[in-house]
Amino acid sequence: MQTQVENLGGLERRITLSLNLNEIESEVGKRLQRLSKNVRMDGFRPGKAPLKVVAQRYGGEVRGEVMGEALQKGFVEATTAEKLSVAGYPRFDRGHQETGASEASFTATFEVFPQISLGDTSQIKVNRPVVEVTDADVDRTLEVLRKQRLHYHAVEREAKEGDRVHIDYTGKIAGEPFPGGEAKDFPVVLGEGRTLKAFEGQLTGMRAGEAKTFEVTFPDDYFAKELAGKTASFEAIAKSVHEPHLPEVDEAFARSLGIADGSVATLREEIAGNLRREAKRRVQVKVKEQVMQGLLDTTPFDVPNSLVAMERHALRDKAVNDLKARGMKEQDIRLGEDIFDAQARRRVALSLLLNEIARANGIRAEGEQVKAMVEEFAQSYEDPSEVVAWYYQDANRLREAESLVLEENIVNWVLEHAQVTDEPVTLEALMGKA
Repeated sequence: MQTQVENLGGLERRITLSLNLNEIESEVGKRLQRLSKNVRMDGFRPGKAPLKVVAQRYGGEVRGEVMGEALQKGFVEATTAEKLSVAGYPRFDRGHQETGASEASFTATFEVFPQISLGDTSQIKVNRPVVEVTDADVDRTLEVLRKQRLHYHAVEREAKEGDRVHIDYTGKIAGEPFPGGEAKDFPVVLGEGRTLKAFEGQLTGMRAGEAKTFEVTFPDDYFAKELAGKTASFEAIAKSVHEPHLPEVDEAFARSLGIADGSVATLREEIAGNLRREAKRRVQVKVKEQVMQGLLDTTPFDVPNSLVAMERHALRDKAVNDLKARGMKEQDIRLGEDIFDAQARRRVALSLLLNEIARANGIRAEGEQVKAMVEEFAQSYEDPSEVVAWYYQDANRLREAESLVLEENIVNWVLEHAQVTDEPVTLEALMGKA
């Protein structure tokens, strides 16, 4: 087979392949001969159909198969001989062929992987958050846990902010009921703001069993357009008034959170450990984002469009599957692949760049590192040993952990060369709560 390679600019290449049609037809004949010995065809016993009949029925299919194999073989041989690293899949096109010609010409258009020359990593600037988990951070977390376990007790007094009032109410506009204007035993937490402020305010001061009539004007921008700007008259009866109670941070509270011995000190230590793990993860994410962007900024290179297209397709499929898992019907999902282009291009560029850094510098994910990362993941679960076993039972899950370790090792390698500035921050600021 004769070949010719053209550089089409950038990463795109084209190879012209010339196939010997006599050799193709010879191979087609051999395969049809073998096929005729076993093929079942109507009107003939198995293996007894005439070769001519078999060729009429299967000749086109066999010829396409032989031609495809010859093209693939020729393409691999040609790209190997030219030392071309192919990215994605080639597109084959048949050239003009004169009648009676003994050769057929094809072109294979494809892209090659870019030659990546790593830029100056000393120019990468990274602001690395430094955070210390304090007793105040633990206290704030305990307060959140207390509020999550908030409970209410019935009281015989007037309702005030923070109380939960259960009411029956009926609303009318111009003397006529309206959709959503009636409810039974409806709970309202005063001050929570889940109902209209004007409505909620009328409930303050009511006692269990008390009835009240009042008017409320819906805002002009109310979500129910048919009610916007209108005034409704409500009749409400307070069924009950409950005041909130937060649990004490004591032995019972600690046990409710899984501390077997009920020790508050142990509970605080566990909370502190969880906060430190989360802080470490947040710091790693922020540092990694800066390192990755720094690598892209200092090392520009062309990205194979074929790989971007494949990644774009994969991202769309994932998004569609996520939406379907949330209950959307596939026919209602309108997602074009183009909206994933920038994300796909960045992901492909980073993958190529990280692979090159790892190859050029002998960076690997060591087994002990992977084990340590898996065990760290597992610490936030009730039974860490089960989580570790779950990872090691599936090669794909373990590869995900190995990939994360490799990325972490590459980030650490970059940090050794980059301009790193440590910035003390509070845990609240790191978590985005300050």
